[in-house]
Amino acid sequence: MAFGYTFTLHAQTEKPNIILFLVDDMGSMDPGYMGNPFYETPNLDRMAQEGMRFTNAYANAPNCAPTRASIMTGLYTPRHGMYTVNSSARGKSENRKLIPIENTTSLAPTFTTMAEALKAQGYATHHIGKWHLGGTPTTLPQGQGFDNNIAGTHKGHPNTYFSPYQNPELTDGPEGEYLTDRLTDEALRIMESNDAQPFFLYFSHYAVHTPIQGKPDLVSKYGQKKGHSEWHSEYAAMVESMDTSLGRLLQYLRDTEQDRNTLVLFFSDNGGHGAYTKHKPLRGYKGSMFEGGFREPMVAWMPGTIPPQSASDEVVMGLDFFPTFIKMAGGNPNTYQLDGHDLSDLFKNPNTRLDREAVFWHFPAYLEAYRGSVRPEDLVRGWRAVPSAAIRKGQWKLIYDYETASAQLYDLDKDLGESQDLAQRHPEIVKELKKALRQWQKQVNAPIPSQLNPEYKLH
Repeated sequence: MAFGYTFTLHAQTEKPNIILFLVDDMGSMDPGYMGNPFYETPNLDRMAQEGMRFTNAYANAPNCAPTRASIMTGLYTPRHGMYTVNSSARGKSENRKLIPIENTTSLAPTFTTMAEALKAQGYATHHIGKWHLGGTPTTLPQGQGFDNNIAGTHKGHPNTYFSPYQNPELTDGPEGEYLTDRLTDEALRIMESNDAQPFFLYFSHYAVHTPIQGKPDLVSKYGQKKGHSEWHSEYAAMVESMDTSLGRLLQYLRDTEQDRNTLVLFFSDNGGHGAYTKHKPLRGYKGSMFEGGFREPMVAWMPGTIPPQSASDEVVMGLDFFPTFIKMAGGNPNTYQLDGHDLSDLFKNPNTRLDREAVFWHFPAYLEAYRGSVRPEDLVRGWRAVPSAAIRKGQWKLIYDYETASAQLYDLDKDLGESQDLAQRHPEIVKELKKALRQWQKQVNAPIPSQLNPEYKLH
């Protein structure tokens, strides 16, 4: 396909509005455009048709808080110290061979966030929904560069999706009001009230994180749909409500003729929940270092700038959003010390290649398996994750297990489901990737878990 689009942002007198539409716990195989046969996502599917799909998009971690910290800072996880949610010593101590690296649970206010950087470019900055990066005046959104904060607290999930919400940052609505709908109302209200300034809206849905609570009419709809016995109807209802929210935002931009001057970026923070959705052909799910843990649905939309019906297979990550947004806002990403790469050229031509040889993950923590997890191949010796690190370079992905001091090697071009460990067959590639991983770890000062746990019991 030939792309005749011209990237005109710098020729415009108006800076583009920027909306980061972040979904919580949505797996990469959940959208309809990915071929999901049960969940209905017509608005996301239309967005993918009108914009650019990314087929190798990754979160910087396999769970919520560290991914969000990397998005906000443009940095890999060892730079900010957030590796997981809450304690890194999850599960029973007697099953943990190593002492995990201590986890940081709040994003330090010393880091420059994308909101602060966009504010310096003249943007109004708005946060709606899940924050999960701190709960003090200096670590809540208002202390991290946002003009306002609606519903964002240090908690990683809502108490309930139905009003009364029990959320100190969100006034209750009528009894039974649905949270996903309410947050969308708030987003539209902010967009309608925005006047002279370009705006940055970080719309961070709590959906589709637990508790799994869908609107009753939609739950009933999916409960009667063909194939319902193989899927989770309440989760499906939550996915549809999220999709409706996206559709309302996109339609508002069309109706107000702001669509051609607004970038909307759709992304999820980690893989789907292992007990509620399916990930095939991927192995693993939220919390895993396999592809199901951090491979994400991602779509970029800006009619007239981003070519429609386009797809990029370039490897991209959540930490790339910071430099991309700054560049599109007219700033210089090199002003900041960032690990991410500017995607703005990629947005105009999906065949663009980034000057990046490899991407990395560092997870020096333990995560226990979900109750209801049924596929043993998704686990590592009964864990969702053990202290480990990973690198992807081209078609090759290496996972290094610190408990066993061993590496697994997968060819993602031929084996996206990571079913065949090729480490014994390609020792030279293992050696090369281990060297590159260690060099990166030294560069970012990644702490390596090596201390044995005296409470560990050999099984």
